[in-house]
Amino acid sequence: MATAAKTLARNFALRGSASTSTAATFRTTTTRNTARLPLRTNFRQHGRRGFASEAPRASGGSGSTIILALGFAAAAGGGYYIYTQNGDVKLKADADFKPTEADYQKVYDHIAELLAERDEYEDGSYGPVIVRLAWHASGTYDKETGTGGSNGATMRFDPEADHGANAGLKVARDFLEPVKEKFPWITHSDLWTLAGVAAIQEMQGPIVPWRPGRQDRDVSFCTPDGRLPDASQAHDHLRAIFYRMGFDDREIVALSGAHALGRCHTDRSGFDGPWTFSPTVVTNDYFQLLMKESWGWRKWDGPKQFEDKGTKTLMMLPTDMALVKDKKFKPWVEKYAKDNDVFFKDFSEVLMKLFELGVPFESKEEDRMKFKRKE
Repeated sequence: MATAAKTLARNFALRGSASTSTAATFRTTTTRNTARLPLRTNFRQHGRRGFASEAPRASGGSGSTIILALGFAAAAGGGYYIYTQNGDVKLKADADFKPTEADYQKVYDHIAELLAERDEYEDGSYGPVIVRLAWHASGTYDKETGTGGSNGATMRFDPEADHGANAGLKVARDFLEPVKEKFPWITHSDLWTLAGVAAIQEMQGPIVPWRPGRQDRDVSFCTPDGRLPDASQAHDHLRAIFYRMGFDDREIVALSGAHALGRCHTDRSGFDGPWTFSPTVVTNDYFQLLMKESWGWRKWDGPKQFEDKGTKTLMMLPTDMALVKDKKFKPWVEKYAKDNDVFFKDFSEVLMKLFELGVPFESKEEDRMKFKRKE
C-alpha cells in the first residue's frame, strides 16, 4: 500500500491555483499526521460514511413482551441467551463468567487488529463506518421518555435498520459479527460502542473512557425513524435533535467534529464527498476548514450541499455550515479550530456521554475503562 503522504497527494491533489495557501496547509497537516503511522496500521489512510435521515414514520409493533430462548454454543464454554420479561437479552453462561477489564481489552485489541488488517472497504478503512454505527445506535435517545440510546442494539432488526439515517450500516454490523462470535459473552450493545471507541482511538483520536453494562433488547424496543439529524436542515433542527438527547451547544459542536472522518455517499444519504483531506484521521481539520476555507453551493443534480471553492474536492452539509452561521455555535467552532487539544478533550467527554445514553448502569462512573491502543 502506498504511504499516507503519497496516497493523499494522489487522491487530493489540488487543481489550479485557487486557495492554494489554505489547501496546501491542510495537505501538509494531513501528510504530517498520517506519515507517523506504522505500516501495520495504514488502514487509517482511508474511510467513508453517510449522514442523513428520512422523515418519521408511524411506529408499528405492539410492544408485546417476547420471551424467547435461543440455543447458542458459546465458544467460551457453552451458554445461551434469553429474552427477559422486560425485553432485555442476557447471556447465561456456565461458571458464571464475569468479564474483567483485561477481557474487554482483548475485545478492543481484536477489533483494532481487524481494522488494521482488513483494508478492502472504501478508502481502505472500516474505521469511519464503525464510528457511525456506534453514533447512530446511541443517538436515538429521548431524555423525556427514556427510550432509545445505546442500550438495546435494536438496529439489529429491520424496523430500525431500514431507517434512512442507517443506510449502509449493515457493513459495520457485519464487520463486527466475527468479534461477537469470538467473544460471545459481550452484548451487541456493548460491542458496538466499544468498537466505536476502538475506531476513534486507532484513527489517532483521543482516549475515550468506556464501561460495560448495556443489554440487548428485542424488536419491540426499536425507535421511530427521524430521531437522528437530517443533514439538509439548519441550526434550529440541530438543537431540537441534540437537546432531546440532553446535549448543549458546546457538545453539539464537539460531536460534529466526527465529520473529520469519512465521506458521504450518493447511494445512501444522497450527498457526496469527504469533509477533510484526511478522512480516516481524527483531527480538528474539520473546524479549521469551516473557518478558513471559502464555501459555495455545489452545482449538481443532488441535494443542496457546499463545496470548497479552491479544489472542489471537499464538501460541507447544510448542518455543518449552520455551525458557523449561528452566533452561539460559532465561538466553539473557532475554539476547536485553534486548539486540537481542547477539541480532543471535549470530543472524548461528549462521545463518552453519547455512548452511555439510556443505559441503566450497575457500575459507577469511576469504573470506566481506558483502553490501550494497539501497538
